[in-house]
This record gives sequence, C-alpha cells and structure tokens, in this order.
Amino acid sequence: MTLLAHDRYCDEIAHQVTQLRAVVTSGADLSATVPTCPDWSLEDLVRHMGGALRWVDTLVRTRAQENVPPERVPLAGGPEKRGDAAALDEWLARTGDLVVGALREAGPDTPVWAWAGVLNSGFWARRMAHEITVHRADATLAAGLPYEVGPDIAADALDEWLEIVQWAQRTLPEDPARDLRRPGGTVHLHATDTEAALDAEWLIDLGDEVIAWRRGHEKAAVALRGPLTSVLLALYRRLPLDSPGLEVLGERELLEFWLARATFG
Repeated sequence: MTLLAHDRYCDEIAHQVTQLRAVVTSGADLSATVPTCPDWSLEDLVRHMGGALRWVDTLVRTRAQENVPPERVPLAGGPEKRGDAAALDEWLARTGDLVVGALREAGPDTPVWAWAGVLNSGFWARRMAHEITVHRADATLAAGLPYEVGPDIAADALDEWLEIVQWAQRTLPEDPARDLRRPGGTVHLHATDTEAALDAEWLIDLGDEVIAWRRGHEKAAVALRGPLTSVLLALYRRLPLDSPGLEVLGERELLEFWLARATFG
C-alpha cells in the first residue's frame, strides 16, 4: 500500500497537536473521565499523548537503535502541577515543536529502533500521526467538542490499523488478534462520503492465521458503511456500531467478533 508523503505525516502531527491544545484550553474539565479510555482523565490522556510524542522525539533525535525507557525521556510526564491548563498547553506546544522538528530533520529513511519491524524514522512519523489523530478523538469526546480529520489521513490510518493487526498476529502469541481466524469470514468497510479516487473501501478476509486485506468494493459476510471518520473511529472502538450515520449490513456478530479481538490502541 502506498504511504503518504513524510512531510504530510509531519504536517498532520503539527495540526493535531494544535487541535489537541485547543481542547486543553477550551475550558473543558481536565479531571473528567474519558469515555473511550475510562481509566484516564482528560489530563491523563493529554499527558499520555504528549509523553508518547516526547519519547518518539528522543528516539528519532538520538537515532536510537534500541528502545529508550520512559524515565530517560526528558519531561515525558508533563508539567509538575496538575490541573493547570496553561502549563499543560505550553508543554504540549513545545512537545509538538520538538517531535515534528526531529522527524522533519531525519526524513523518512533514517534508521531508528521501532517495535513493528519497520526500523526507520518514517515509521514513527506515520505512527504518531495516527496515534494523535485517534487520541484527539478521545479528547474531543470527553470534552463534548466536534471532531473531524482529513480523508487521506483517515484512510491511511485504516490501512495502518490493518497492518498492525497483521503484525500482532505474526509476532505476539498472546495478543487477542491471534484468535481472529474465521473460515469464510469477510468484512467490508465502505466509506460513503469520499471521492472515488480515494478508494476508501476495504475487504478483510479472516480465513487464515493472518488476515488478508485489500482496498476495493467487494461483497462480504458483513459490511460497515458510513462516513470515513466514523468508520475509522468504529474500527478503533471509539464509536459504537449503532452511532448515527453508521450502518451494519449482514452478519453483525462477525464484525463484533473482529472488534473484540483487534484491540491495539
């Protein structure tokens, strides 16, 4: 599958940081529970996301060839004082500048340790673009704010999600994704609000030990139809299948079977 340009991922990280900062400074209750990540408050979520960006900045900036423990990442935990929106915003802004600067300077092909077999800085640009895209959805849901994402990013995030499921099936023997095999089971994802040129439809085949998937319009045992952003968030289990605009056609149980096991993120 063709990736987006490295600079596009970097631009999206910068954009999503700005959008996440807007949630922090919106007056939202930082202590509110995040419905889609109920173990976290909104502030916990922001600190987690900023810490992940700080970690990636350290990996890329130092050209790390092995994992860097969180305790070695400067200011990964965020401001010392909790509940201070201004301090959290300032920290997040600086974090975004650091990681985007490091990724732009490295370009896509600099060797860097990573956990999924793609050992370069380009992996981290893509991964962080999609990580913050989904976590900003968590934040906006907690704050009751509107959410949208560019269709190219949403479609690529779905591609990456399916690649991660394949990686987990191949390499993580205890991961729930190892139990996804369903002979004859096929899932069709159909975005209803995109231009044909984007080809925002997917066919997922659960028949083997590792899923197979491809872009395209094909009949399947179950189909999930709706706006691209909603389909993305449903696959990430951020929206329920009965959300407005989403439609499930065919074997709903098969789609629920998928969602219960494809649980990364």
